[in-house]
Amino acid sequence: MTIQNKRIFASILFVLISFVCTAQGGGMPPPPVTPPIGLPIDGGVIAGACFAILYGAKKLLKRS
Repeated sequence: MTIQNKRIFASILFVLISFVCTAQGGGMPPPPVTPPIGLPIDGGVIAGACFAILYGAKKLLKRS
């Protein structure tokens, strides 16, 4: 077998394996998980996004 034939064969095997992996059924989905009461994350996400935007703007202004 030449190198090119080995590469083609390996590519075909990878494609077939990916089809087999996605074709397997997962069964019943797990029950939905409710978050514990009293733990809001909204404020932290907004504060983190604002910090990230300000930090990125600072880096861009410092570069130019």
